[in-house]
Amino acid sequence: MKRFTILTLTLSLSFLFVISCKQQKNESTTDTSNEPTTETSQEEPATKTVQVKGEEVTYASDSTNLKGYIAFDENSTGKRPGILVVHEWWGHNEYVRERADMLASLGYTAIAIDMYGDGKLADHPEDAGKFAGSVMKNLPEAKARFNAAIELLKKHESVDGEKIAAIGYCFGGSVALTMANSGADLDAVAAFHSGVGLPVMPNDKLKARVLVCNGADDPFINTASVTTFKTAMDSIGATYEYISYPGVKHSFTSKAADANGEKFKLPLAYNAEADEKSWNSLQQLLAETFK
Repeated sequence: MKRFTILTLTLSLSFLFVISCKQQKNESTTDTSNEPTTETSQEEPATKTVQVKGEEVTYASDSTNLKGYIAFDENSTGKRPGILVVHEWWGHNEYVRERADMLASLGYTAIAIDMYGDGKLADHPEDAGKFAGSVMKNLPEAKARFNAAIELLKKHESVDGEKIAAIGYCFGGSVALTMANSGADLDAVAAFHSGVGLPVMPNDKLKARVLVCNGADDPFINTASVTTFKTAMDSIGATYEYISYPGVKHSFTSKAADANGEKFKLPLAYNAEADEKSWNSLQQLLAETFK
């Protein structure tokens, strides 16, 4: 009997020892899990650098051969909005291509278009005025040239054809606004140092959001035309913003403005602050439109 009691006591102590060891092991495991890990975290994939590619393109309306320039980020593989860029009255020059490149660096595909045909350029204001006037006086042909550029842009492999906007400078701003007022399938339009006394004023065909950035001291833009433009926009409930920069003259976004102004005795002047502010406003317009 005594021997049996000792055996039972020994087994009981062994059992308690095993249980105690298991508890200590579990507690040790739990504590270790709360300690900081020493493993190296997996590195985030490197961000792709923007690589803007520019391509000269040819296209045509029914009656005119046209020369354009498409810019896009070739390192980006997704579809993106397409932006038309309409030149000043000087014609399709390096300046309008530079703006296309800038838009491409922001993640858009941009086409600097040709409204004169054959990439024609003016080297004097008299010629520029004649070229611009011939376009605005022949709206059916102007629409044909503009729409040909839209179709070319939509077909580009990088473009989401459902997301299209247009911007323009001087004559180009008036073209972009006129095309939007004529019912062009545009989501947004921006015009810089642009006249707003247009051959087609805002009406219920306008679908786009509109941004106009002008200099308050631009003698080519009279106060009455601005009032008429705003009244027309308000009458149709358009979504728009008209910005007037105090002390700023015509062609304020172009660094060639001062030289051209001096050469041809015109009230032109580059303004870095207004240029930057207007570009920021454009970026905001596009971001809100294509969000």
